Amino acid sequence: MSKDKNYYQESKAPMVSLFKYIIPQWKLFSWSCFSSISNKILDLMPPVLVGWVIDSLRRDPPDWITDLLGTIDPWNLAVFLAMLGVVIFFFESLFQWAFQYGFMNLAQSVQHQLRTDAYNHIQTREIEFFENHRMGETMAMLNDDVNQIERFLNIGFNEILQLIVLFVFAGSMMLGISWELAMVGLLPVPIILWGSLFYQNLISPRYKKVREAVGNLSSRLENNIAGILVIKSFTAEKFESKRVVEASKNYQEANFNAIKLSSLYVPLIRIAIAIGFGAVLLLGSYWVLDGKGKLTVGELVFFSMMIQRILWPLTRMGVTLDEYERAKASARRTFGLLHTPSKIVSPINPKNLPIKVKGEIELVNVCFSYGRGSEILKGLNFKVKPGEMIGIAGSTGVGKSTLIKLLLRLYDPTVGNVLLDGIDIREINLEEIRKQIALVSQEVYLFHGTIAENISYGYKKINPQLVESASRSAQLHDFVMELPQGYQTIVGERGILLSGGQRQRLSIARAILKDSPIMIFDEATSSVDTETERAIQTNLVNITKGKTALVIAHRLSTIRNADRILVLLNGQVSEEGNHTELVSMNGTYSYLWQIQSGEIRNDINLNK
Repeated sequence: MSKDKNYYQESKAPMVSLFKYIIPQWKLFSWSCFSSISNKILDLMPPVLVGWVIDSLRRDPPDWITDLLGTIDPWNLAVFLAMLGVVIFFFESLFQWAFQYGFMNLAQSVQHQLRTDAYNHIQTREIEFFENHRMGETMAMLNDDVNQIERFLNIGFNEILQLIVLFVFAGSMMLGISWELAMVGLLPVPIILWGSLFYQNLISPRYKKVREAVGNLSSRLENNIAGILVIKSFTAEKFESKRVVEASKNYQEANFNAIKLSSLYVPLIRIAIAIGFGAVLLLGSYWVLDGKGKLTVGELVFFSMMIQRILWPLTRMGVTLDEYERAKASARRTFGLLHTPSKIVSPINPKNLPIKVKGEIELVNVCFSYGRGSEILKGLNFKVKPGEMIGIAGSTGVGKSTLIKLLLRLYDPTVGNVLLDGIDIREINLEEIRKQIALVSQEVYLFHGTIAENISYGYKKINPQLVESASRSAQLHDFVMELPQGYQTIVGERGILLSGGQRQRLSIARAILKDSPIMIFDEATSSVDTETERAIQTNLVNITKGKTALVIAHRLSTIRNADRILVLLNGQVSEEGNHTELVSMNGTYSYLWQIQSGEIRNDINLNK
């Protein structure tokens, strides 16, 4: 992801933001936490039971048992404690099922909501975001990062909760029996906790690099798969293989750097645990043999088992912290994306367009720059009357496609105003603006599905009659009828099963069916054959009848019959008129026309 904070800002409190997603599920969350706490308390009872059994067999049972049963008979006490053990294990198992079921469902709910929110927010981002970011990194956020958060809620959070319960419950019981022996046994804990926090600070930046590396790798793979035709045609397989190996190697090295620390954690913790365990056995044994009654045999066994129960789970703390840090890094990226607002948004109090939009367009002193060079448009001024067909011509790079982005408000002008029916489009709801414009783009994108589904894209129901009518207008119907499945033919991913010209005609049909008052054709005939181009040109007047039309074309024959033609040069309108008038001017348009008609060679620098 780009480091430019205008596109993406890192969340300062990612885990706080994550728990805001849990609040709507607070009942399930509360029940899962209660079940987890209950499960851990019951899981810690075996050492207590074993201690009670040993003391009972030695006829020194706890007072509460003798008071309850009214006897100190060892057999009766053993039967009672055995039954109590079965009951404890039953409820321990029941609560284990409850918290696992609860946390798994909670994790899935949060994962679903977070992924859909992230996707919906991405859809609101300005087009600049997509033009400056690699698709693989965005996909890594929506998939890998959200999945990492789900794994933490599913497992990691419960482990942290049970560690806290372990220390509180077991520590209080040991302190109640012998605070001195408890202090000896728990002596390694502060060292372990300090070491864990120190480890966390060391590992956190390494996992951040892991997340960045996996995003880079995903981008590389996504780009290569999408561009496989270019790779094969340029025999660049080995070159791209090296780049994938490099990206994968960076990901591997980032993980290795994290593994170096995580693999050291457990052995060091085990040494500290062994010291505490040995100290308890030594001091406890001394007190039992001393015979002063400071500690019973059962209590020594309880301490020995409970110290293990407390200290050994600390070996999992490194894994738990790993999960936490991975989730935190993922949450930082995901919520950073969610918390970064779009640069292009609808106004708070939008102005309403007329019920029937006329389609009048006006650009007033419009200047624009992408911020990576000189201005593309420099004080552009022109007006399009309702129902008028305007042709836009000019050499490459003069701002023809930029003009479309401004009209759709994919970008805002640096200076000046874009007006629709006399209203600045920055004062109109974005959705309303784009409803009024049907675009036929030079780069046609089709979704995997049928021809009918792609033509009627954006409609909840397909109207076969309207689909066929639009298809006929776009000179597509005859081709579709030759297919075995007709309009139910699958076009493939990105329309790969259709030719460039067929995709272009389908795109035109889709725009016709939208039936917007404004139609924009961006090189609409660039990918079709000469015969189809002529058919579309002939039918263009009928397609745009009663609508405002902007036709951008390198092939000047496409706009020859336009009401007016605007020639862009150096970010401004340099020439204006119909085809005949512009040819007679002997200016830029005349040169372009002569080049395309073969009257002169294409060796003239039109920007001079």
